Amino acid sequence: MKVIGAGFGRTGTRSLKAALELLGLGPCYHMSTVIAEPYRVRQWLDVGEGRTRDWDTLFAGFRSALDWPASAYWRELAAHYPEAKVILTVRDPGRWYESVSATIFRSALEQRGRQPLRRRAIRWLVARRSPDFALYPRMARATFIDPVFGGRIDDREHVIEVFERHVAEVRATIPAERLLVFETGDGWEPLCAFLGVPVPDAPYPQANERAAFRRKRPRRLARLILRGR
Repeated sequence: MKVIGAGFGRTGTRSLKAALELLGLGPCYHMSTVIAEPYRVRQWLDVGEGRTRDWDTLFAGFRSALDWPASAYWRELAAHYPEAKVILTVRDPGRWYESVSATIFRSALEQRGRQPLRRRAIRWLVARRSPDFALYPRMARATFIDPVFGGRIDDREHVIEVFERHVAEVRATIPAERLLVFETGDGWEPLCAFLGVPVPDAPYPQANERAAFRRKRPRRLARLILRGR
């Protein structure tokens, strides 16, 4: 493991994943990895519920890791991989809350109430065809929704306070020479200088996942039902 991401989801981690892979620091583990390979949901559920923390097995084959659920364990990962550098992705707290509440947290909150018959039928089909992925809501609660936010993801003031406290804690904990505080708009130069690699002859990746998040979900569920992955 060469790079550990300490930033929360929705702080430009998907763009940074693409950037690290362009720089030769991939494959990069990301929440999208868990969604694409549902057996990993159960691995993280074991971590979140305290049954195991075998980081080497979980990240086998990866050279970097970003986004939740990995970033919820930044302290443990920084200690386990002492030679790895740490990147803390940040953005304006208010804009970050707008993004996360419209995507990740919205999906989590939808699971709490009684859902329409159509959605309940889809959940039943997913559970039958992809039992690992059916555990995703439980995994998200166990790894970051409850331990990081105390489950209060519908409380704007609380969530922003947690975000700001997290940024301060990472800054205070990781030595300055090992830490890069990074925003997507910073581009290649600070990232490449921190990692000690040349600046590539290509634009810094820009992945607008907020725009695509809701559009991708129905296709993902259909794939899980049809293919049983």
